[in-house]
Amino acid sequence: MGRAKDIIVKVIPAKIANEFVRKHHYSGKVVNNSSLHFGCFLDGQLHGVMSYGPPMDKAAVIGLVEGTRWDGLLELNRMAFDEHLPKNSESRCIAITIRLIKKQAPQVKWVISFADASLCGDGTIYRASGFSLTSIKKNTSIYKTPDGEVACTMTYGKAQWSKKNNGRGSGSHYLKSIGAERVSGNQLRYIYLIDKTMKITSKILPFSAIDAKGAGMYKGKKISIAERRKQAAAEETGSGVQSETGGLTPTLPLHFDEADNGSET
Repeated sequence: MGRAKDIIVKVIPAKIANEFVRKHHYSGKVVNNSSLHFGCFLDGQLHGVMSYGPPMDKAAVIGLVEGTRWDGLLELNRMAFDEHLPKNSESRCIAITIRLIKKQAPQVKWVISFADASLCGDGTIYRASGFSLTSIKKNTSIYKTPDGEVACTMTYGKAQWSKKNNGRGSGSHYLKSIGAERVSGNQLRYIYLIDKTMKITSKILPFSAIDAKGAGMYKGKKISIAERRKQAAAEETGSGVQSETGGLTPTLPLHFDEADNGSET
């Protein structure tokens, strides 16, 4: 794992986290209901942010895990890193944040997150970190405005349309009215059970379903997992390890209870 073990993860103020996310996340946007922000530091410098909060539509997802209390889940709704962290950093940072959540917020039993395979990626890091894939759906919520801005119907569009039409209509109506176009691609839903006694109620999909549905994407490029593995095999000949990340050193699965470099401050 190399210098990935030197990364320090700790809670940081929303202002600092949001500034970093706006600069480094592909959407350039923050999620307003993010309430817990972790900074990932190497050599004293901030190089990554992971933001958690309640799901935007909690009522729609709370039933995905049997017996979930209203305060029993969080969404990992923003994850942004610059290019300075060593290889394998992302999965280690996820591991540390979940370890800290488990320790400091034991009422939280599971985490949900979504991979945007219309503009970003299909969730390589989630798969490497032990998340279960529970849904692959065609994108219906991510749009691009005429000036290239990324907009989501649940946040940006809905608020603007409500102001214009006394609360009637939807975010997609507003976005279409200003000439925004829906981005083709897929949205993938991942779940991680912090409490292993909990049970996911929806069907758990094999990762092979991503290629079967043509939903593969990495760093904004539509490419299957199989194609990435072929590229990795060609570029890493003799390494003894294969990856699905197109030539990067692979992000290996990391058990959350092995993460020992977090801070509660």
